[in-house]
Amino acid sequence: MRRPLYGWLTAEGFSLTGTRVSMLALPLFALAETGSATMTGLVALAETLPMVVAKVLAGPVVDRVGPRRVAITGDLLSLVVVASIPLLHDLGHLPFWGFLALVALAGTLRGPADGAKQAMVPALVREAGVPLERATGLSGTVERTASMLGAGLGGGLVAAVGGQDALLVTASTFGVSAAVLAWATASLGRPEPNADSVDDDPGRYVDDLREGWRFLRGDRLLLGITVMVSLTNLLDAAWSSVLLPVWSVESGEGAATLGVLLAVFSGSSALGAVCAAVWAARLPRFKVYLVAFLVAGLPRFLAFALDSPLVVLFATFVLTGFACGFINPVLGAVIFERIPERLVGRVSSLTTAMCWSMVPLGGLLGGVLVDAGGLSFALLVAGLAYLAVTVAPALDPRWRELDRRPEPAEVTTAA
Repeated sequence: MRRPLYGWLTAEGFSLTGTRVSMLALPLFALAETGSATMTGLVALAETLPMVVAKVLAGPVVDRVGPRRVAITGDLLSLVVVASIPLLHDLGHLPFWGFLALVALAGTLRGPADGAKQAMVPALVREAGVPLERATGLSGTVERTASMLGAGLGGGLVAAVGGQDALLVTASTFGVSAAVLAWATASLGRPEPNADSVDDDPGRYVDDLREGWRFLRGDRLLLGITVMVSLTNLLDAAWSSVLLPVWSVESGEGAATLGVLLAVFSGSSALGAVCAAVWAARLPRFKVYLVAFLVAGLPRFLAFALDSPLVVLFATFVLTGFACGFINPVLGAVIFERIPERLVGRVSSLTTAMCWSMVPLGGLLGGVLVDAGGLSFALLVAGLAYLAVTVAPALDPRWRELDRRPEPAEVTTAA
């Protein structure tokens, strides 16, 4: 039965595309309404901070209620909240504080919904009878493709109809995601409750949160992956939100060239994720991890710092994007294998929230580095930091456990 897996991937594609559209539409809508860059930044914070916090807090709920139900409910509520923004604006009933409140509510809903979809992976893999790397590789392909299509679609929609009406497309994608997920995964239903989750005492909620944190803290490899990815996400956020835009202005290449470069990177990453879906289950994970990060990290920072010709930059983006496509499938499979299924909701939500926790600070870091020493200095510092963060695990023998794959009997009890 592979319909649940492919249906889940389709639902992910719709919701991720809608999210990418909103990432352009929301700030541009705020900028058009207020004319203030500070207020625009406040909108980004209002969306991301509640999303991270809600993802952590919803973990025990995902384990108790079931990830399928949480994911579908979150998508349906997101449809209502996001669609209300342009509708209330057109009616003249949307002050800026109300807009911020709706953006924060949308972020609060996306956190549990996205976390619950990820928590469905173990059940989907068992149902489909495929290796974890196959599922995480396909998921990475969908994510990269959605990033590429969503950015292009969002830019075109904002230019054609404005930021507020582009949000109607975002809302519709959440509705389609909920419908596809409900239809495709109906055979999964709600998992049987286990002895640790049947207690409905609200006082146990805090204990559930603590249990998830204790498990994550006790697994040094899992905690190491989480910390490492949070730091690379910080540097990637500085790269995408400040360093690349500054380069596009200082080099004179402009936004159009930057957009093409990013599309090439996303497309190459999607191709890498497809290859990972096919081959990663037979490759040594530790070596793939090291080589992928060595190729995907420092070289792209170095190419821009050295003011390389445009053809070199395009070639660098093709190579680094392809390598980047292998990272999430490998790390995602390891993460799910190491989490007991009864804890998968709270622990996977906690890990993904921690991975996103540094992203809001990325723009600030990039700005500080550029102001301190110029663009080339900022690129070199960020690139060397990226190298240090991703290579340091090679000195820890515990990271060799990346190559440990569970026996078939273990897959039913670990994710």
